[in-house]
Amino acid sequence: MAGLRSIRHWTPHYIFSRLAEKRDQRAHPDHPWLTAEAVRFLEGYLRPSDTGLEFGSGRSTLWFARHLGHLTSVEHDLAWSERVRQMLAAAGVSNVDYIHIPLEARSDPSAAPDYVRVVERFAPASLDFALVDGRLRDECANAVLPKMRPGGLLVVDNADIYLPSQVRTPNARRPQQGPENAGWGQFLEAVSGWRRVWTCNGVFATALFFVPC
Repeated sequence: MAGLRSIRHWTPHYIFSRLAEKRDQRAHPDHPWLTAEAVRFLEGYLRPSDTGLEFGSGRSTLWFARHLGHLTSVEHDLAWSERVRQMLAAAGVSNVDYIHIPLEARSDPSAAPDYVRVVERFAPASLDFALVDGRLRDECANAVLPKMRPGGLLVVDNADIYLPSQVRTPNARRPQQGPENAGWGQFLEAVSGWRRVWTCNGVFATALFFVPC
């Protein structure tokens, strides 16, 4: 029975979507691992004068570096951070502050993990763009909210796992299920008046939240 439950999502719709997603990944190996729709939007939306922050690094780091004026990128995994750092150096990137912080690091035991507290480097309403795509996503999403400027854009990848929606993916949370935990509930309350756009490729979803002007 466990085996049957594990393959229930392999419907014709999901198989078609997964194959399409794989084709897109092969066609655009340098793109961030977001939905193709989200990447197309960001290509036209981000500006060379923008300041951005991303939680969770990878090929997205180099891509965002090419589309933003300055990027701060936070990574928890040491081995992966070394690979990304080499990639940035090979590309001659100079507009990225790349930070490795283990998840267990806490300079103040009574405060949030240092990984989350990277947001303290930024003044209120100073970020044009932020991507939450790493660990501790609910904490990072809530922490970055006061740092977003009016008219800015906050992107949450794999949002279907954490937030209720109408998207069609194997792990999507239905509206009747509500958010995954209290942290995501707090986030939804904070952005209740924000315009949001859900993009979905049938495998996962990327949600875009637009800060009111």
